[in-house]
Amino acid sequence: MTLNAKRRRVHEKLAALPGVKPVRRPVTPGDSRRFDLYYVRTGRRSACPLVIIPGGPGVASVQLYKGLRRRAAAEGLDVIMIEHRGVGMSRHDDSGADLPPQAMTVNQVVDDVAAVLDDAQVDRAVIYGTSYGSYIAAGIGVRHPDRLQAMILDSPLLSQHDLQAVRDAIRGLLWDGADPDTAELAPKVRRLVDEGVLNPTAGQLAAVIYGYGGARLLDRQLNLLLQGRTLLWAALARVGTMAMRKVPYRNETDLVGRIGYRELNYAGQPDGLPLDPSEAMRELASAETDFEAEPYDLVEAMPKFDWPTAVISGGRDLITPRSVAERIVSLIPGAVLVGLPTAAHSIIDTRERAAFTVAKAVQTGEADKLSGLGPELDELPTSPAMRLAITAIAAAAVVEDKVPALLPRVIRRAAPTS
Repeated sequence: MTLNAKRRRVHEKLAALPGVKPVRRPVTPGDSRRFDLYYVRTGRRSACPLVIIPGGPGVASVQLYKGLRRRAAAEGLDVIMIEHRGVGMSRHDDSGADLPPQAMTVNQVVDDVAAVLDDAQVDRAVIYGTSYGSYIAAGIGVRHPDRLQAMILDSPLLSQHDLQAVRDAIRGLLWDGADPDTAELAPKVRRLVDEGVLNPTAGQLAAVIYGYGGARLLDRQLNLLLQGRTLLWAALARVGTMAMRKVPYRNETDLVGRIGYRELNYAGQPDGLPLDPSEAMRELASAETDFEAEPYDLVEAMPKFDWPTAVISGGRDLITPRSVAERIVSLIPGAVLVGLPTAAHSIIDTRERAAFTVAKAVQTGEADKLSGLGPELDELPTSPAMRLAITAIAAAAVVEDKVPALLPRVIRRAAPTS
């Protein structure tokens, strides 16, 4: 896809925003061709800014996180965010054509971060990576350790072997009912799987509902399914599908999705058992899913990390579960685990105030004081959009249970807008 007139207008508008700047980068290593990689800096300038790397790959930074950067600046944070190569403002080469597949590798993304720090005249930074972004943050520790003042890994990845930890977490909670909160709903999950209602993709939706709304909200959805009432479930599945679709300058996985599959093994190999996230990821894939090799051995590298590190993990996160975060804390000397018992995936997106609190503590050299503060941070309000979404789902469940014909109207009125 080339940079058409509509995209060009949006691109020019975003490029004119305060703090937005391009840096010239090679399309591939050693290539004479260059493209503009964009980044944005917000807040009062400091010697050691906070670099926030979103999840994905495919999530944009400049447009999507404008509100977050504004609120971060109000909290006194100096924030840099980079538009990932192959996404949004950094999607095209000088001719206006899409960057080629060979331009999409973890190593090049990591080197882009270092290039942005050079351009911003920043020697060291606090690197905050969430989900996929946590792997990029750790990659900076591998390739450019001298650029790190400190590191925050939010809902982190460790290796291709994380998939088994995800399976164990999902099946332990939703299939076996190993937690008291899920003991009563697990038999319902097993029945719905046996009846073919909860296929792998639907199983992932169940895991997401549990993560963001807890066992009580998921139990309501399961009861509706057992009664044959599927309107709300179908609506939620459509919303999930829409969240994966390409939205220019917000979410564009079509070029960069190959990183997740080829280098980080997002799809894995299905094991033939229920609630397998591997099968769900394969169904959702828009690019080739064959795994080639991980760029780093973080299990071997992390014990050499010698900077302050905070690892944030939600107790309900079934995308990058707590066991992975605990393993990372055991590998990095002096790392602090900040566990929020009722939080889901990506604290920066769902519990923004808690994320800012962690960032400020790490930036001021007080990471060690975060130990044990997880439950206190868990009491801080969730992000407004997340609160509204959970309220809308709960209200829609009541409506479908009592007056199903009103459900479409409730969803239209209550669902959050972007």
